[in-house]
Amino acid sequence: MRSIVFVLCSVALFSVTSLLAKMLGGEHASNPLNPFQISGFRFVIAFLTIALVLYWRNASVRNIQWGLHIGRSVFGWLGVTCLFGAATQIPLADANAISFLSVIVAMALSVFWLGEKVGVRRWSAAGIALLGALLIARPGTSAFDIAAIIAFLAALFIGIEAIFLKKLSNRDDPIQILFCNNMIGAALSIVALFIVWKTPSLMQLAGLVAIGVIMLLAQFLNILALQQEEASFLMPFWYATPVFSAVYDYLLFNQIVSTWSAAGMMLIFIGGVIISLRSRPSFSKR
Repeated sequence: MRSIVFVLCSVALFSVTSLLAKMLGGEHASNPLNPFQISGFRFVIAFLTIALVLYWRNASVRNIQWGLHIGRSVFGWLGVTCLFGAATQIPLADANAISFLSVIVAMALSVFWLGEKVGVRRWSAAGIALLGALLIARPGTSAFDIAAIIAFLAALFIGIEAIFLKKLSNRDDPIQILFCNNMIGAALSIVALFIVWKTPSLMQLAGLVAIGVIMLLAQFLNILALQQEEASFLMPFWYATPVFSAVYDYLLFNQIVSTWSAAGMMLIFIGGVIISLRSRPSFSKR
């Protein structure tokens, strides 16, 4: 239960970062920022924060698994940037719901890369969740545009990142994982910032800083959860993200979830619950 609470708190904070990205780069912004600039500040601010924490604790990093850290950071940077880009163009809940096909990607890859066992019922549940995502995207309609495709790419990248993170969580201290991830992400982001830079206002700067700090806390909670449970068990709880996003979108932008999106989210929720229940030890032999 503690690991589930960690994940739910993490996704609630993660949804806040998507909301801030929409406020900074969406149509409601008076001077919209590029998604690469938003994700760039997310990594730079998070890196500076975790570096200060390490300095305050007089801690050091050692025995770094560079291959795993670079792989995780590259795919994480791409995933976050794609998600922020999608969130600025389509309803926040829709962007997050589509992107959380990453759960299916992570579950599938956990079989081949981590040796975890996934039964027929969980694969069937993954199919239900996929159908829900398709209802939200609605191929052939206006909902399925370039932003929806970007959200699907975010799902792919975040799912691959989750596998790298699971492997790292069994080898490295959470603080060291955060430090290396945000250090590499910051290095990648600085290059992108030189290309897309636009001077932000004071309010936008505050929002950019907030994204970095909040995302860092969300990452930390997720790592704590992954240290206690298998990725195939925990990842379905990320399906709660569209719910948080829908609430935030309604409260700030008066964005009401469409009937299609609500139906899709319900299927995603059902699929996630089935997957989590079938992952429990008491069901492991069925």
